[in-house]
Amino acid sequence: VGGLAGAFFAILLGFVTTKKSGTTFAMITLGIGELVASMALMFPEFFGGEGGITTDRVYGKAFFGLNFGSGMQVYYLIAAYCFVCTAAMFAFTGTPLGRILNAVRDNPERVEFIGYNTQRVRYFAFIIAGFFAGIGGGLATINFEIVTGADSLNVVRSGGYLLFTFLGGATFFFGPIIGAILMVLAFILFSEFTSAWLLYLGMIFLFMVMYAPGGIASLIMMNLRLAKYGKLGRLWPSYLGLGGTALVALLGAACMVEMTYHLQLNAALGPEMTFMGASINAKGLTSWFGAAFVMLTGLGMFELCRRQFQRQGLGRHHLTAGQVHDGLVVNLQPLLLQGQTQRL
Repeated sequence: VGGLAGAFFAILLGFVTTKKSGTTFAMITLGIGELVASMALMFPEFFGGEGGITTDRVYGKAFFGLNFGSGMQVYYLIAAYCFVCTAAMFAFTGTPLGRILNAVRDNPERVEFIGYNTQRVRYFAFIIAGFFAGIGGGLATINFEIVTGADSLNVVRSGGYLLFTFLGGATFFFGPIIGAILMVLAFILFSEFTSAWLLYLGMIFLFMVMYAPGGIASLIMMNLRLAKYGKLGRLWPSYLGLGGTALVALLGAACMVEMTYHLQLNAALGPEMTFMGASINAKGLTSWFGAAFVMLTGLGMFELCRRQFQRQGLGRHHLTAGQVHDGLVVNLQPLLLQGQTQRL
């Protein structure tokens, strides 16, 4: 029922929103979400206002002995729907419509040249996406037994989904799955360790945009192709050097960030704080000098490793922006290995 409801509203809204694509389409859909979120407060009779709408998942007769009263039963219900929907979406990518959707995503002008209406293709994709999103919303309602328009449709949640989809890799099928795992880790685990987790998340997003615009999935696929041709083994020393020096720089920067947050938010507790199991005086000049020294040392070592990586001719492999995935050809920029240009 949730899937059909999602598809119904996608049919109503999709014809207008899919006239544009890319960033414009994202802004239009975010704006519509904000309008509905505002309506949730303007029409409390239908949306339930700030309190939302509650339900009882154990109401009615048991289904094959299952009343879904325990969290374990709900977990397996959601897991079953998750696997079925994931398999259905993966199978859909192999259909002619799924192939055309990939082509419209990567090169809409060429699709128009061969006679397809790109707006209609995006409209169909919007309806299908609305169907699966509706299933997710129905499962969330069963899990939490409450749904609020202001919380479920606000720009923070919608923007968070887009951000983690980008981090995972929006142009790969398993990229949003990686993004969903990262979102759970960030919202539930990472936020428990530090109050500055949003700052760290923004920094990660910034570096991903600069150095890996294809997301984590693009890095995985790139290294899998290198492993296929036996070129990955020589990269491990460079990877370890880059990762280790980056971790040193990150520790120094994180120490300064945590000291700043402690002085701003926990000043009443005194200058003493704990970072990585060590007691630090947030007001002490030695603590700031030590953190800055560690960060600058890590940055310097990282730059040396990066230059050595480039001198070896191993640093110039990136996925191109105009790539075609899901079984189609993936173009890689030339890899400079041992002074010779090799194209995978």
